Amino acid sequence: MTPSAPHRPRREQLRGGAAGISGRLPWVLVVPAVLGLAFLVLPLAGLLVRAPWPTLLERLAEPQVLQALRLSLVTATIATVVCLLLGVPLAWLLARVSFPGRRLVRALVTVPLVLPPVVGGVALLLVLGRRGLIGQWLEATFGITLPFTTAGVVVAEAFVAMPFLVISVEGALRAADQRFEEAAATLGASRWIVFRRVTLPLIAPGVVAGAVLCWARALGEFGATITFAGNFPGTTQTMPLAVYLALETEPEAAIVLSLVLLAVSVIILSSLRDRWVNSP
Repeated sequence: MTPSAPHRPRREQLRGGAAGISGRLPWVLVVPAVLGLAFLVLPLAGLLVRAPWPTLLERLAEPQVLQALRLSLVTATIATVVCLLLGVPLAWLLARVSFPGRRLVRALVTVPLVLPPVVGGVALLLVLGRRGLIGQWLEATFGITLPFTTAGVVVAEAFVAMPFLVISVEGALRAADQRFEEAAATLGASRWIVFRRVTLPLIAPGVVAGAVLCWARALGEFGATITFAGNFPGTTQTMPLAVYLALETEPEAAIVLSLVLLAVSVIILSSLRDRWVNSP
């Protein structure tokens, strides 16, 4: 029904007023917003300004840099695979199964997000160290020692990165339409077939996004790694640890390594911009 003529001017006034309000910039909010943006961007700009651009390629080709980069890529990838194998079923359990204490389990899963990484490394030592609750049994029974080894790097990275994957996959599971799974179940498909052929394709974007974030977090892990795995070149010295070591002896090399990690972070955020940055 067409609105009556007396109501039209009133609506036009309201629309004009709203446009005027949205058009005026509240400086009391704009100024701290600009300061906040500068606070976040200027340190990154400092890396670009102070970077040794003329010798950048030469420094990237240095053996210790390539060694740290190679180790970081390998361990972060293996840690992501471990997180996928363990985290996806854990996310499915939290999203699809009701059991006593589920809220507590979900809280425990997210603890590494807020736990200081050094504390996480200490906790790993107490459990998986040579005298740890499980570590001493592993060494006595199988001869497996995790601390201060490359496998220890993978364990530390997986510990801090898995919550990113679990949260992403659980959110995708909760948003997925369960009618497709129910329809497959009524046709006689087992739970494993339903999960593999119906659930996984439905949540594939969430799994991919979680895996990418998990990989990026594992690549940048420092505190738990240096505490649990140490800082041995070629064995446990990943790129963040190499940055820390180079900062004391060769600052330009630290800047180069930092630029590599910064570039990886920007690429990750750019690839996930539709899911994380532009989300309403």
